[in-house]
Amino acid sequence: MRVAETSLPLPPSVTVAVALRTTTERLAQELANPQRATPEWSPFEWRAARAVAAMHGISGLLAGRLLWVGARGWREFLVAQREHIARRNARLREFLGTVAERFQSQGIPVQALKGAALWPLGLYTEGERPMADLDLLVRVQDTRHAGDILEDLGLRESHRTVKHRVFEAREGTVAPFGEHADNRMKVELHERICEPLPHRLTDISHLVLPRDAHPGLNPYPSRAALMAHLLLHAGGGMAYRTLRLIQLHDIALLAHRMTQQDWRELQDWTPWWAWPPLALAQRYYGAIAPQTVMASTRAYCQPVLRRTCARQRLSDVSLSHLWLEAFPGIEWARSIGEALTFAARRVVPSGEVLSDRKFAVRTDPSLAVGDWGALSQGRRIIRALSRRTARPWPLHNVRAALAQPR
Repeated sequence: MRVAETSLPLPPSVTVAVALRTTTERLAQELANPQRATPEWSPFEWRAARAVAAMHGISGLLAGRLLWVGARGWREFLVAQREHIARRNARLREFLGTVAERFQSQGIPVQALKGAALWPLGLYTEGERPMADLDLLVRVQDTRHAGDILEDLGLRESHRTVKHRVFEAREGTVAPFGEHADNRMKVELHERICEPLPHRLTDISHLVLPRDAHPGLNPYPSRAALMAHLLLHAGGGMAYRTLRLIQLHDIALLAHRMTQQDWRELQDWTPWWAWPPLALAQRYYGAIAPQTVMASTRAYCQPVLRRTCARQRLSDVSLSHLWLEAFPGIEWARSIGEALTFAARRVVPSGEVLSDRKFAVRTDPSLAVGDWGALSQGRRIIRALSRRTARPWPLHNVRAALAQPR
C-alpha cells in the first residue's frame, strides 16, 4: 500500500519531537517484529521516518524486512540507502585488507572493532549494516607508528578525543544526509576502549585486547569481549542521548550467538554498565539473555540508574531525542560526589571539551544553522534549563529529509 506524500516546511519543534518519537518507536518494533499494517503517518511523519532511519543506521535493514511499502518515495529511499551501504562497505573491507597487510609487514598487531568485527560472524547480509568509518585498536606503544601507517595510506589526523584519534582521507566529500558510497575514508584509531559514564572513564581495554596478539589483524579474544564492548559503547550512547538502533540490533544478534560460557565470562567481569543496554534491547527484541544474566547485571547496576533506565525507551536516550538537557546522563553517576563533579564539569567544561566543540563548529553541518555552536557553556546551560531547545543534529536530519527530492 502506498500513501500520498507532499513536500512540507519544518513544523514547530514540538511537532518534530512527537514525530521523531512516534516513528522511532514504530520502526524499532518493525525490526524486531515486522507488521503487515502500514503506519498511518502524516506526510511530515513519513519524512521524519527517513531522518530516523538515517540517524539510527537502519535503512538497509528496513529495506529487506518491512512488509509494507509506505508513502511515495519511502521504499525507494530505503533501497537506495542499502545500495550505498553495500558499495561503501566494499570500499571499507578493501581498505581494511590493505591496513592489515601494512600492519603485518610492520610487525604491529591491530584489532578491528565493533561493526568491522561483526562482518566475519555473518550476522548481516550485504547492504544491511552501515559503516561510517573503521574503528581500530592498537597497543599504546604502537600508537605513533600506527598513525604513521595511516598517514602513509593517504589519511591525515583531523582531531583527537579522549577516546581516539580520527584520521580522514585528504580528499573526498561527506554526504549531508544518510549513507553514501563515496563518503571520504575515515578511521578512528584507539589505544584504549573506554566511555565517560557520565564523566569518569570506564576502561575495558584489558578485556578487549587479545593477550596473544600477532602482527596484522586480530579478532576480539572472545564473544564475551565483543559483547562487553558493544554494551559499553551503547551505555555511552544512552548516557549522552546518542544511542542508535543499529547498536541495539547488534547486541540482540550477537546475544543469540552467545553460549553459557560466554555469558559466564561476561558476568565474571561484574560489568555495572551492562544492564541498561541489555534491558533496553530486551524491551524491543524479547528475551536475548538468560534470566540469570539479566538478574546479575541488574544487581551490579546502581539503584538510581536501574530506576531511571527501567522507564526509558529508545526515543528517550537516542539521536531521536530532540530536546537538549543541561545534565544528560547524570543518572549514570555512581555517587553523589561523582554527580556533583559531572555537573560542575558541564558548567565549566575542560579545555579538551572546548577544543572538540571548536572542531565541531568547523565541520558539523548541523551547527551551520542557528547560534548554538557559538554559545558559551553558561548560556547553553541557561537555555537548556529555561526552555525547551532542539538539539542541532536531529533537527538537521529532519531538515535534510524534508529537502530530499520527492
